[in-house]
Amino acid sequence: MKYPLSEKYNTPALMAKIMGPNPVKLEEELLTGHRIPEGSLVCDLGSGQGLTSVFLAREYGFTVYAADLWSEPEDNRRFFAQMGLTDAQVLPVKADASALPFAPETFDAVVSIDSYHYFGRDPAFLDEKLLPFVKEGGYVYIAIPGMKRDCHDNLPPELLLSWTPEDLSTMHDAAYWRAMVSKSRNAEVIEVNEMESNEEVWADWLRQENPYAVGDRKSMNAGAGKYLNFVKIVLRKKPAKG
Repeated sequence: MKYPLSEKYNTPALMAKIMGPNPVKLEEELLTGHRIPEGSLVCDLGSGQGLTSVFLAREYGFTVYAADLWSEPEDNRRFFAQMGLTDAQVLPVKADASALPFAPETFDAVVSIDSYHYFGRDPAFLDEKLLPFVKEGGYVYIAIPGMKRDCHDNLPPELLLSWTPEDLSTMHDAAYWRAMVSKSRNAEVIEVNEMESNEEVWADWLRQENPYAVGDRKSMNAGAGKYLNFVKIVLRKKPAKG
């Protein structure tokens, strides 16, 4: 697919901020045809250095809480200001996904790029840790790295050139994720599918001189990409039973 919105962010300075396969392209593909209402309050869960939050605010007009455990809010606030955004448009928050510091039913939607696989493998996470902060009828949009087919019992040697079995333990196929989110009592599963952008987003990442990107080249140059994909998950919070 084409990525007309993402191309605006294809600069050396902005690409130097990415922390894995191009999250802006992933977000653009994830939100193609999205159902999030105009003007929504959105949580960017696992926002990293804030590029996906900028994208949500500038390209879709959402008000965004940029929630991340590992980045510093003041660093992100300075970046948002450099991108012409105020706290009224995107607000950085230091937050653990397992203990979000928000009031119940705060958000119209949650968007999570390249992070949900770290905490969402707990079957109770959706109902106990995330959906309480989403309004009834609100949406959760997720894009995560995965495998075309789970192969943890017999990991290909190409994958092990860059990653340990523990590193790879968070990555699963679409069938795994469909079964995982289907366990939720409170989420309607709208879509769980492979994404199209795997090859492109990896190529963008591997061009960076980030030491993690350099390390990932070992596996990807050996052909490990044929085992990998990205998985799109779209959920809707069910209305409470009266």
